[in-house]
Amino acid sequence: MLFASPTINATEPKATRIDLFSFSTPQMRAFHLTWMAFFICFFAWFAAAPLMPLIKNSLGLSKGEIENINIAAVLVTIFVRIVIGPLCDKYGPRRAYTWLLIVGSLPVFGLAFSGNYATFLFFRLCIGAIGASFVISQYHTSVMFAPNVVGTANATVGGWGNAGAGAAQSLMALLATAAVSLGVGQQYGWRAALFVPGIAMLIMAYFYSRYTQDTPQGDIIDLRKKGIDVETGKKGGVAIFAQAARNYRVWLLAAAYGGCFGIELYIHNVAASYYVDRYGLSLVNAGLAAGIFGGLALFARALGGIFSDRVALSKGLSGRTILLAAFLLCEGAGLVVFANAPTAMLAIVSMTTFGLFTHMSAGAVYSLMPMIDRKALGGVCGLIGAGGNLGGVLAGFLAKGVGGTQGTIVVLGYCVIGIAACALAVRFSPEKQAAEKKLMDDAIDQRNKIGKARSLQGTTA
Repeated sequence: MLFASPTINATEPKATRIDLFSFSTPQMRAFHLTWMAFFICFFAWFAAAPLMPLIKNSLGLSKGEIENINIAAVLVTIFVRIVIGPLCDKYGPRRAYTWLLIVGSLPVFGLAFSGNYATFLFFRLCIGAIGASFVISQYHTSVMFAPNVVGTANATVGGWGNAGAGAAQSLMALLATAAVSLGVGQQYGWRAALFVPGIAMLIMAYFYSRYTQDTPQGDIIDLRKKGIDVETGKKGGVAIFAQAARNYRVWLLAAAYGGCFGIELYIHNVAASYYVDRYGLSLVNAGLAAGIFGGLALFARALGGIFSDRVALSKGLSGRTILLAAFLLCEGAGLVVFANAPTAMLAIVSMTTFGLFTHMSAGAVYSLMPMIDRKALGGVCGLIGAGGNLGGVLAGFLAKGVGGTQGTIVVLGYCVIGIAACALAVRFSPEKQAAEKKLMDDAIDQRNKIGKARSLQGTTA
């Protein structure tokens, strides 16, 4: 049965540690199924990007049409991310994610049946809604994990999920080639390959609805019906959005996220074609090279979250913001170096370097996100996430204005260096910092008590 309600346990606390190989608690089930769903969504979102050289020839697309398709791929996500956060507050992340997976699979299948530029552009625009999966993932782990590990949890889930984009870069060309080798015509190989992510999304929708719950205590709707307080607030929808929008820190972090995730989106869309056009690599080799950038998300985002949590132990919230600014500075400088790499090998090395800081910056942003306004979590999460996509869209329009990928990357590098100032401009009152420090200390005390209890159980056994 879809959306069968889990048992309510009003005393179940947030997790104070990440038991990576455990599926026994609602917190860890949410952790694992969230990154898996996120991985599949991002795989589907970027599945067409590495196939564009094939699609270009099949549909007779011009350079300008391809640029429009790249913009469309991230444009609608801005609006869906803004909406999906408050929906998580109102209906819970389990329902939001399940329906996003089901509905989002439709344009993925539609893309495979596109016969011209107009239909391909339409379905590519619709597929952008899948990118809102990130907001749900970050929301879900934010309500499941305590302050001492929430940065690590958010960044790890985000990183492992983002790796789906890298997997698409590496695998979609191979899937299309395999389809052709099995007898599918050259014109239909890329179409057959696009069925894989669509089917995977439907399978994931079942598992997410069946094995997760909204919070450690139970589902948000059931908790509210029983009069049990929900940390993220009593309202959803417009009220949550308005509360988040009034906080200037949200807009600064949205700009910072545009400077890292927006760059990530742009690189995912152009990397394979860039390696083919500038360095003459084959489609498969270009896809493998571009896949390195996405593959960094497997650990680099998590590093950003881990470093942020560690810095917060001694430096508090201000330490998290300074760390984020440092990551963004290094990312911007790396982009400039990448754009000027004379050979494919040097380009790959420099891409790996700036990509490391890009992913760590994104992890650091969402390590800070839960502390902005806990009573408007969905709105905060959605608006910051939308900032990332807006960065990707602006990068796409910049490419149309500059007229070349290499020049665009240089300009983007300098923009990111400037955006680092947004992180430094995020400030918190002494009262807010003291409140967050207390939450951090309480979480550490709880984790230590649980550790001692487990040690005593082991000794008794």
